[in-house]
Amino acid sequence: MYIIIAFFILHWYTSLFFQTFFLHRYAAHAMFTMSKKTEKVFFVLTYIFQGSNYLSAYGYGIMHRMHHAFADTEEDPHSPKYSPSLFAMMWKTKNVYTDICKGKVKVDPKFTKNVPEWHSFDKFAGSGLSRLAWGAAYSALYIYCYMTYDLSPLIFLLLPIHFLMSPVHGAIINWFAHIYGYRNFEVSDTSTNFLPFDFLMMGESYHNNHHARGSRANFGGIRWHEIDPTYLIILALDKTGVIKLKNSVNSNKSKDTEKEEDVAMAI
Repeated sequence: MYIIIAFFILHWYTSLFFQTFFLHRYAAHAMFTMSKKTEKVFFVLTYIFQGSNYLSAYGYGIMHRMHHAFADTEEDPHSPKYSPSLFAMMWKTKNVYTDICKGKVKVDPKFTKNVPEWHSFDKFAGSGLSRLAWGAAYSALYIYCYMTYDLSPLIFLLLPIHFLMSPVHGAIINWFAHIYGYRNFEVSDTSTNFLPFDFLMMGESYHNNHHARGSRANFGGIRWHEIDPTYLIILALDKTGVIKLKNSVNSNKSKDTEKEEDVAMAI
């Protein structure tokens, strides 16, 4: 049982880290820079750790920029205000993401500027065959542990979460962090800080902070208890030269100046 629990926790947090670090803070918001070679490394690492639910940096980056530009309007790719249920919102998000990745929808060039692209890799990593292979690997581990250690069949209830880990992470924030929680900033959308201490989403649950100051690499730090684990890793990677934080993100600016840059970043 401990092997299954450890694997589930490992998959949860590693998949989440590459989603918030590479797809969200880098691809969508360009909060830091990295070399093209390093960028390719993170494409591959994202694939390894997201596995069957790999998300394209290109598709995610564009969709998330659209979310900031149109938050809680009818043009928002995912808003609880315009979806009758959590699953309806997830399905709408999936369709928007797929259409962007496959070029089925015309995207305003302002949303595609400097978004990381590696379409040949995305085609392989996001293929049905790749997703099935990862799913089979997860299932094989569960079956092995079930048969070897005489575990309860209830462990198999965790498998669908492995298969859909990235959409689950997105749904937690895009649904619950627009309905429940508290607000540090009055913004034009419904974003909230879902957790006061974000042990679950590696800083992503400070959603109201992020919507108010979208170019800020530290999603927490407004209240004493708002600790953003991903930002601590970003600082370490910046110190070691793997990435380079942008000065605009680190400097102390007035709220109005930062807000102007956030709007520019979103579009």
